[in-house]
Amino acid sequence: MITLNGKGACSGIVFGRLCFYRRGAGSVERTAVEDPETEVKRFEAARGRAVAELAVLYDKTAQELGEESSLLFQIHQMMLEDLDYCDAVTGLIRQETVNAEYAVQRIAQKFEDMFADMDDEYLRGRAADVQDVSRRVLSILTGVPAGGIEAEEPVIVAADDLAPSETVQLDKGRILAFVTVGGSVTSHAAILARTMGIPAVIGLGSALSEELEGREAAVDGSTGEVYLEPDRATCSRLRVKARREAEYRELMARYRGRETVTRDGRKLPLYANIDSLDDMEAALQNDAEGVGLFRSEFLYLESRDYPSEERQFQVYKRVAEKMDGRRVVIRTLDIGADKQAAYFRLPAEENPAMGMRAIRLCLTRPEIFKTQLRALYRASAYGRIAILFPLITSVQELREVKRLAAGVREELAASGVPFDPGAELGIMIETPAAAVISDQLAKMVDFFSVGTNDLIQYTLAADRRNESVAEFADPHHEAILRLIGYSAKSAHEAGIWIGICGELGADQEMTRAFLEMGIDELSVSPPAILPLRARICQIG
Repeated sequence: MITLNGKGACSGIVFGRLCFYRRGAGSVERTAVEDPETEVKRFEAARGRAVAELAVLYDKTAQELGEESSLLFQIHQMMLEDLDYCDAVTGLIRQETVNAEYAVQRIAQKFEDMFADMDDEYLRGRAADVQDVSRRVLSILTGVPAGGIEAEEPVIVAADDLAPSETVQLDKGRILAFVTVGGSVTSHAAILARTMGIPAVIGLGSALSEELEGREAAVDGSTGEVYLEPDRATCSRLRVKARREAEYRELMARYRGRETVTRDGRKLPLYANIDSLDDMEAALQNDAEGVGLFRSEFLYLESRDYPSEERQFQVYKRVAEKMDGRRVVIRTLDIGADKQAAYFRLPAEENPAMGMRAIRLCLTRPEIFKTQLRALYRASAYGRIAILFPLITSVQELREVKRLAAGVREELAASGVPFDPGAELGIMIETPAAAVISDQLAKMVDFFSVGTNDLIQYTLAADRRNESVAEFADPHHEAILRLIGYSAKSAHEAGIWIGICGELGADQEMTRAFLEMGIDELSVSPPAILPLRARICQIG
């Protein structure tokens, strides 16, 4: 037996044989052409056909997996309609008088390398999207089929990496699990695997080679382990684990639809933290009572340019409608630190976690901030949207934020654009400064949301990205608990509510303490909702 170690992208245990995804083998060579305009027309025709195919895929995915999962195919259409991409391809054809296939491949590699070299894991995952759309255009230009698997029975699909459209177009009835050489847990393919409930392990490296085709394997999506030709003892252990996981899921399912309330009647609603529309289905399946943190920066991270007001409005509107009257807390742009978008052209900083990020960036570039605020307020006409401002450290900052928000409301009202003038405004308590002056800040907003991840980092001077100091970042440190407790006291004295949206919210060792502090809401990752509800319902 051989054990391969990767990262678990979707939990679950399956047994089956490995079947490698085969892509079309069409080779692309550089060819000099006499009439570059003919090649430009070939590219434009292939691009147009690819956009039409993606529209069909959008409809197919929306029917099978829900509208949130299909959004990525709209994004792929936008990538093919991106002027930078199109102009780069046509420019290369004309300047070097080369064939369309070569130009597409070369420009695609350029864009792919740009994403792959980025520090942010989410953006590195976008390299797969560039590969995907370019393969589609090349397949049309060369006439070579894109690829697939050769299997009659259900198999474990193996690949170097799987692009979103490749994943969606596979016959779900023949897929037991996905295992890949590369990839990231935030890639669209990994998100789709979680949406479809198919176990997935990524990042197995070169050990996952095509020489393993047809070998029997066992996949543990929770640990990220793949066992080749598993022995009897391993199979027995995994089957016991699978049975226990199924029993646990069945037990947790009993809490779906139940009110989150302790035995002595104290309510503590459980909301979901989500990164994108793709996570909405998971939030609903896990019975979230609302969305406590929608990280809007994903719209910026997956774009090559600033997302328009209209595009943002459509996304926020869809989230609000999907939650059907339940509160949706949307955090404004939190770019900077470990979340970088190249087109912002942020200068390199020695300590970016304490640099130009989040609300600081918004206040120094108000045109970007106002565009987002307009989209948020417009979407508020379609559901219960609350707007959350990150990294507030002073009364002066908050006063300026509220001034800009008031200006946007006045502009919309003057234009006759519908919006909810009473949409709640809140701030994140994620710095010691905000917690210490929370008594002043509470008088200026409708709610607090405690971002424990950054609060721990800033309070204990322990960089959350530095593994060497992880042991010093104690989430149960007395200083952290005092800051949260004081913020809760300030909130309630001002008559506003307070929630927790950081990872600490899902820590069941802290649940009783949060209840005693008077925390009004916990927002956690969707899979943590039902187990946490079970814990709360058992507290007397």
